Amino acid sequence: MRRPLLKVNAHIHLPPNFSAFSTVDEALDQAEYEGVEILGASNYYDFTVYGPFAEKAAAKGIEPLFGMEIVCRIASLADQGIKINDPGNPGKMYICGKALTRYRNPPPRAAELLHTIRSGDEKRIRQMVDLLADVFQSAGIDVGLSAASIIDDVAQRFSVDACTVVLQERHVAQAFQEALFSAVPMGSRSEQMTALFGSTSQTDPSDAVAVQADIRTNLMKAGRPAFVEENFVTFEEASELITELGGIVCYPVLADGMNPMSEFEADPINLGHRLMDLGITAAEFIPNRNKALVLTEYVKVLDGMGFSLSAGTEHNTTEKLAILPTCRGGESIPEVARRLFVHGALRQLKHQNAVAIEG
Repeated sequence: MRRPLLKVNAHIHLPPNFSAFSTVDEALDQAEYEGVEILGASNYYDFTVYGPFAEKAAAKGIEPLFGMEIVCRIASLADQGIKINDPGNPGKMYICGKALTRYRNPPPRAAELLHTIRSGDEKRIRQMVDLLADVFQSAGIDVGLSAASIIDDVAQRFSVDACTVVLQERHVAQAFQEALFSAVPMGSRSEQMTALFGSTSQTDPSDAVAVQADIRTNLMKAGRPAFVEENFVTFEEASELITELGGIVCYPVLADGMNPMSEFEADPINLGHRLMDLGITAAEFIPNRNKALVLTEYVKVLDGMGFSLSAGTEHNTTEKLAILPTCRGGESIPEVARRLFVHGALRQLKHQNAVAIEG
């Protein structure tokens, strides 16, 4: 008789990253309630939260995985106009580091790369906040926001040190949405949003999350008034950082989570060869973006090519999802994929434990 499959999720975001969870305890309480036995975090650029995450996970009998997410750029693909796993930007690649073992005290080269990434990211976000404030001011709304004030608010909201906060576009959009709701009464909000966006807004003016999405789409994306070009590290630098932190370089697959599929991912066999050419041997899915049939096709092909596979949910919006991953529309993940995702999470855990002991 087969043993029941372990319940795993290898990719969520924890606060102060933008997250569906208000605290580490909330994430772990939900994981415990759903019977999750391995839970992985994949935060951006600061790992201070992993200390309490590890301690509290151990107290609940949950095995923690420590990861990270990085945004990088492959110039040759950008020059050809080839999209990878970002719907809007050719050459832009999200890449993950799994099973990090040296995140507590990063080696000098890792610390240097982290500083380069964070300083470039912080400069860009400061510029975006200032541009957004100008747009709001032009529409008659004095928000009084700065990057520093938003960081302080996030730090207070999650009871963390401000130096551990890595501001993301979602944090910024949320801050401006809250300022809009505070300054403009409901009856005038649609008219004010039309003035802000330069076109008639069809969004429910009481829906905070929808208004945040509108702020990002209409004001912060490429070609919009508060857009600032990203400062990308190269794929080689991102891969080096993950390796320096003792982790596994892992590619997050969008597949049909991007419509139309990107040229980079459109054929699973070609995708596998592209990843092998980059030296990548692991891939990860966020199945709630994928139809079950498509997920199964990609999983079978990549497994047959020798890739280690894992899956998660991200939880990088305020949407309250289950921690156990499902496919798009709540469809169950096919068993063949579930087994491979469990195997992949166990391989990450084995790597994490083995390298930590060696180091």
